[in-house]
Amino acid sequence: MAGRFLSLFRKKKTEGPGTAPAQQPEEPEQFQTCQDDAAMDPTREQQPARDSFHRTLKMFWKFVPIQHRKTSTTATEGTDEPDSGLTELSAEPDVSPDSAKCSENSDTSATEDWAKALLISMTEDVVITYAINRETRGITKTEISPDSSECSEDSDSTMNDHRAKAVIPVIEHMAIANTNTGGTQRITNTDTTPTPTVIHTPIMDFFEESAVSSLQQVPDIVRTIHQSIMFHVTVCARLQINILRLAEEHPDDVVLSLLHCAPTCDRAATMMWRVIASSGPTLQKVLPTLLCVMEHWPLYRMCTTSGDNKDVFALAAALVLWVIVPQCHKAVIPYSGRLFVALLFHVVITTQQMPPEEVGTFWKACKEEHCLPSNPNRFAVKTMKTLLHRLRCDKELMTMERKGVWDMLVSANTQHYGTGLMARELRRIFVPLCSLIALHLLRLLNREETYWDLPFLAFLVEVFECLDLTYGDNILEIMSRHLHSKCRERRRLALKGLLVLSKDPLRARKMCSLSQTLLELLGDAHGYVVSMTLSVLTNILENEHILISSTTAPKLAEALLPLFDKDDIHMQLLSLHLFFKVMDLAVDKRKKPLKRIVRQSLLPLFFHCYDENKRVAKASLQVLLCVTTFLKKKKLKRLLKKKKMWKFHNCLLAQDRKRAAEYARQALPYLESRQEHLREVARRFIGSARILLRGQKEELRFLSEALQASKKKTV
Repeated sequence: MAGRFLSLFRKKKTEGPGTAPAQQPEEPEQFQTCQDDAAMDPTREQQPARDSFHRTLKMFWKFVPIQHRKTSTTATEGTDEPDSGLTELSAEPDVSPDSAKCSENSDTSATEDWAKALLISMTEDVVITYAINRETRGITKTEISPDSSECSEDSDSTMNDHRAKAVIPVIEHMAIANTNTGGTQRITNTDTTPTPTVIHTPIMDFFEESAVSSLQQVPDIVRTIHQSIMFHVTVCARLQINILRLAEEHPDDVVLSLLHCAPTCDRAATMMWRVIASSGPTLQKVLPTLLCVMEHWPLYRMCTTSGDNKDVFALAAALVLWVIVPQCHKAVIPYSGRLFVALLFHVVITTQQMPPEEVGTFWKACKEEHCLPSNPNRFAVKTMKTLLHRLRCDKELMTMERKGVWDMLVSANTQHYGTGLMARELRRIFVPLCSLIALHLLRLLNREETYWDLPFLAFLVEVFECLDLTYGDNILEIMSRHLHSKCRERRRLALKGLLVLSKDPLRARKMCSLSQTLLELLGDAHGYVVSMTLSVLTNILENEHILISSTTAPKLAEALLPLFDKDDIHMQLLSLHLFFKVMDLAVDKRKKPLKRIVRQSLLPLFFHCYDENKRVAKASLQVLLCVTTFLKKKKLKRLLKKKKMWKFHNCLLAQDRKRAAEYARQALPYLESRQEHLREVARRFIGSARILLRGQKEELRFLSEALQASKKKTV
C-alpha cells in the first residue's frame, strides 16, 4: 500500500539549485497508477524523482522502532475536524516570491515528511474499497503557479512537503476508490477544490461539539452515511467506530431512520447493521427498538427526533434480525425469550391471515433483494432456526426437524400442535429460555384478539412448569377466559394449564371461582375435556382448606353420576374418586338435595362392583361403602363388608319397596352393557324387582318388554 501511494507522486525535473527555468512551467502531468508507469513516455520519467524516492526510503528506515498509531474512540481524539482532509488538500503551497530564500535542508525536510506519510499509510487502519461503478474516480488538486525567477530544487522539496501533508488526511479518512476494470486513479489540474471520495464526513460532523446544535440531524446523518456506503464494498475502521458511537448514543433514532431509508435492508444497510451487531453493548441498545417494531403488526408508526412520523414495516425489523443474529451470541441472550416470541408471532400472524397488499408488495421486494422464501411465515421459521442455532440448541433442532415441527408451523390447521411439540423439546434442556418465553407469551395473550392466540396458548401450557407461579393470577385470568371459548381446542388447552396451576395450593383456592364453568364442562361431548376437568376438580379438592358449599355439592354429584358408566376407565376412576370427595367435603351433609343424588348412586355403584376391570370394581366397592355410611344404611354396609353382594340388592329392594320401580328402570341401561357379566346382573336385579311390583301392570309390561329385547340382542 505504501508503494501504491508513493508511486502517485513524481517530482518535477529541475535544472539545479537557485536556477530558474528558462521557460514557463508545463502543465503538471496526470498521476497514474503503478501498472501504467511502464506505458509512460521514457522522456517524461525524471531522474531526480527516482533519487528523491531512494532518499525517502533511506530516511524511512531511520524511523526505528516503528510504533503503530493507536486509534482512539473518544470524540476528541478519534475524530478529526470536519472536512479537515479537504481543507489541507486545497491549501496552496508556499512557493511565492517571498520564499525565495529556502533552507539548506529543504531536501531532508521533504523526504522526512514523505517518510512520515509512508509510515502513517502503512500503520493506519485503512480499508481500501472499490467503487461499484466503472467510472474512474480521481482526486483533483489546485493549480500551482510558481514564480519562474525563483524556482529551485528547494521549491520542489516544498511542493513535496505540501503533497505529503495533503496525503495524510486522505489516507486516514477515506477509502480509495478503484474501478472494476482496473482504471487509473489520477489527480488533474483544475481550478476547483479537491473532491476525494470521503465517506466519513457526515458522521465526523455529528461528533463535533459545535457542528450539531439539535438532535434533529441524526436521521439525516444516518441517511447520508447509508448513501455514502452504497458506493463501497466495506466500511473503514474509523467509520465503523463512529457508527457504533452514534447507535449507542441514539439507538432509537438510528434504528428507525435506517429502517425507513432502507426497509429492504440493501447492501449498504446490511453493512451498517453488521457493524452495529459487531459490538455486544451497542446491539443490546438497539434490540429493544427492533423488537418494538416487530411486535407492531403490520406497521409501526415511527417518530424520530426530527419530527418525522412515518410507517415502518414489522417485517423490515424481522429482516434485520435475520441479518444480525448469525454473528452474535452473548448479546442476544438477555433478549432471547422476547426475540423468540416476536418471531413466533410473525410465523403465526402470517399463517393465520393474509398479509395486507402493501406488506405483500414490500415482501416481494425483500425476496428479490435477498433470495428469501416466497412466504413470510417460512422466512420467520428460518430466522427462528438461526436464533435457536446461535443459542446452541442444535440437538433440539434436529429432533424438531424429524418430528415435522417446522411444516406444522406453516399450516394454520396444525400450527398449535407444532408449537406444543416445540415447547416440549425446548423444555427438556432449556428451562431458562422457556421461562422467558412464557413471560412474554402472557403479555401477548392478554390482548383481546382470539384468531391467532391458539398456538401461543399451546406453547404456554407446555412450559407452565418452568414458570414462576407468582404470575399465577394473570395466568388464571387468561385460562378462565379461554374456558368459555366456543373453540374446543382452546378449552382443552385452558384445562391443561389449569391442571398445572391447580397443583399449587394458593392457586387452587383461587380457582374455586371457576367451579360453575368446570361443572358445565363435565357435560362436554369429548372425553379428554371431561377427563381434564375431573383432574382439575380433584386437584382443587385435594387442598385441605377447601370445602364444597351446600349449593355446589348436589350439582357436582349429579354431574358425576353419568360418568360412572363411561367406557373410559380413567374417566370412571376419576369420577368415582371425586364423588367420594363430594360426600366427604360437603359442608352440610344433611341437605336433602345431596342425599337424593347420593341415593341415586347406590345401584350404579352396585353394578360396577361386578365390572370386569378390577380397578373400577374395587373403587366402586369403596365408594359404595362410603355411600351406605353417608345414608346411614348400616345393614347394607355390613353385607358389603362381608361381600354378600346377592343379598345386598335384595336387602336394598326390601328396605325401599316404594322405590322398586325406580330402581328397576335405573337398571334397564345395563341390559345393553358391553360386559356380559353386567347384563346378567341387571337381569337378575330386574327379576327381583318384578316380584315387588305385582299389581302394577304397566310397569311389569314395560320391564318384560325390555327383558325380551335384551335376550334377542344377546342371541
